[in-house]
Amino acid sequence: MSRFIARLRLYLDLIRWSRPAGWLLLLWPTLSALWIAAKGFPGWHLLTVFTLGTILMRSAGCCINDVADRDFDRHVKRTAGRPVTTGAVSVKEALLVGAVLALLAFSLVLTTNATTIAWSFVALAVTLLYPYAKRVVSMPQAVLGVAFSFGIPMAFSAVLGQDEFSVQALLASVPGLAWVLLLGNLFWVLAYDTEYAMVDRDDDVRLGMKTSAITLGAWDVPVVMLCYGIYMLIWTLALSYQARPASFFVAIFVGAGQVAWHFSLIRTRTREGCFKAFRLNHWLGFTLFVGVAASFWQA
Repeated sequence: MSRFIARLRLYLDLIRWSRPAGWLLLLWPTLSALWIAAKGFPGWHLLTVFTLGTILMRSAGCCINDVADRDFDRHVKRTAGRPVTTGAVSVKEALLVGAVLALLAFSLVLTTNATTIAWSFVALAVTLLYPYAKRVVSMPQAVLGVAFSFGIPMAFSAVLGQDEFSVQALLASVPGLAWVLLLGNLFWVLAYDTEYAMVDRDDDVRLGMKTSAITLGAWDVPVVMLCYGIYMLIWTLALSYQARPASFFVAIFVGAGQVAWHFSLIRTRTREGCFKAFRLNHWLGFTLFVGVAASFWQA
């Protein structure tokens, strides 16, 4: 039994169970999209599918990412103790855990409709692509932005989609609003993942990794703030006619205050400040979700 518990602890460490900020960053925009698509509470079934699915797929993504980065992570102080990097969990084990988690997430998607199932394969492809984008793309955070935002079109498809496999049904299941929200969310991911990359910039330069923090150089802080601003602007304009009650605009105001706080954390570019800003980003997503949900409740 003690051996089983020790192994379980390693697997929980592998999927970052003690650090929920990662899956919360995916969850809040996905739930916002669910509420917008359903024009209110989407029902317990879809809420359960997307909440559990988000946690499972983020956990699977951690497994894939750690396998892809194992030779780099050992040279970075923050990641040197990860289970795959230290050898406590083998590559085969990590991939098996990731596959089981992904299959569990897919089993949840199977309870929705055909168009959502089809979109899930696109989401999986982007998730698999991201860990390797860091070798060739100067701004791999843009790839992560698509991966972390794909719950938005899937949420719309789950509400509006059909049980029909066709290109026409697939495109009709996701309205233009969903893609606009995805674009806005992509800028949010660029902002917070650049903060994350700023923490490891020195190590990444030494290892020859490509990140937005390295590419932007001295422009990192201004561009992060610009990305926050674009994210907030796109969501405000896109939802100004969807979520009319004052609660949504109060949430935007509170979110803007959080963005200003993040500037105070990252402006000196300290590792501690940048990492704190990244870890607390999920509160910005939560704030906008509360604004969206409350606005439909009031409508």
